[in-house]
Amino acid sequence: MIVMKFGGTSVGDAESIAQATQIVRGAVTGESDRLGGMGQAFESPQPVVVVVSAMSGVTDSLVKAATSAANRDGQTFRQAKESLLDRHGAVIEAIVGDGEARSALLGEIETLLREFESLCQSIYILGELTARGLDAVSSLGERLLVRVFAVTLRSVGVEANPLEATTLIVTDDNYGGATPLMDETRAKVQANLVPLLAEGITPVVTGFIGATPSGIVTTLGRGGSDYTAAILGNCLDSREIWIWTDVDGIMTANPRVVPGARTLPEISYAEAAELSYFGAKVLYSKTILPALEKDIPIRIVNTFNPDHPGTLVVAEAEPTGKAVKAITAIKRLSLITVEGRGMIGVPGIAAKVFSAVAREGISVLMISQSSSEQSICFVVQQETNGRALRALENEFELELARRNIDRIWAQGDVAIVAVVGAGMKGTPGIGAKVFGALGRNAINVISVAQGSSEYNISLVVDEKDVDDAVRYIHQEFELGG
Repeated sequence: MIVMKFGGTSVGDAESIAQATQIVRGAVTGESDRLGGMGQAFESPQPVVVVVSAMSGVTDSLVKAATSAANRDGQTFRQAKESLLDRHGAVIEAIVGDGEARSALLGEIETLLREFESLCQSIYILGELTARGLDAVSSLGERLLVRVFAVTLRSVGVEANPLEATTLIVTDDNYGGATPLMDETRAKVQANLVPLLAEGITPVVTGFIGATPSGIVTTLGRGGSDYTAAILGNCLDSREIWIWTDVDGIMTANPRVVPGARTLPEISYAEAAELSYFGAKVLYSKTILPALEKDIPIRIVNTFNPDHPGTLVVAEAEPTGKAVKAITAIKRLSLITVEGRGMIGVPGIAAKVFSAVAREGISVLMISQSSSEQSICFVVQQETNGRALRALENEFELELARRNIDRIWAQGDVAIVAVVGAGMKGTPGIGAKVFGALGRNAINVISVAQGSSEYNISLVVDEKDVDDAVRYIHQEFELGG
């Protein structure tokens, strides 16, 4: 059994949905020609669990509608309702041939959109949007699409049932970024999905969402449909997890930045985790752990180019002879520095720094500290810059007054460049090549960090230099095709 997840662009319009359903049909029936080059992965028909995202752009539209309603805008959410009805209706008209099935499906879509309008009306009246309320609204895109996808599968001869993941994935109540409770989730998955698969029915499950033990809707964070697929794969001990997207797998760099970037045929879980954390958007970072726990390979493949084998993510990738696998980058960051001669030899300074930032719910992307202990610097998203500075100034009010800490300051408009590869471990000269490539091209490195795992060297550079930095390092390690 395999789990197949289709992202927003893979279900973005009628043509894309039709292509995705043919891919599922190819796996379920064993008609491998429908899978292009990926047909070699099947020796016979395969049971499939499908996970779908919302159509591209729908979640953003829902969030905008809810946010505007909280700001006393009574029109945007009504316009969004009509737009969503038109968009999903057009898809249904194009790909659902059976008149009775089409009418029934349109009725379900209209019911869900009336629910959306009622939620936004309540938000409008209250003038407040809670995290719980936002999850209820933003989950609607997957709930709409899962019904459309299941009916489309039936129209091409695949028996399919739509399921909302609220009946499968049990989470905590951290709205907007809930964590699955795996024991409870496994029990529900076994009880609800396994019988369907045994009957030859293909379950089509909403990505991105779950529910608390009391049944309140939660979301797993943006990009959470990948996570859904990995959670279900873990609970079902699936053979593989396939992430269908709009690119040919994980690449050596962003092809929009480095035209010569190529697809990596295979990488390790650890390398994929580093790349996803540091800006590569092909795979949501939390997806790795559920697959890793059960040693389930993840395939990243292109819905629109199924002849391409994509990238296989496994526990231990085959050696390629290259120390560095890929270069990625994150932009729109700030580097915050806490410095002072009075910090030298004083225990607990770092603990206070990161405790203050953590209480604000701010994620730290990279940390660097001088060996003299006169300064600690770390990188955060630029929009959290102000909150981080205020939290630190409050935390170190006494130390600032005594001049034990000289200043706390931020440098904005910076970016992280991450150089990733399992082959870097124990290989001399990697740092020299990285810094040599940048130095020869007059790119200044502001800060550096490397973990003891040696999978990643992270550099902070000025944002205006980041694309050039990626290109020069990519060229230095000859990663192009």
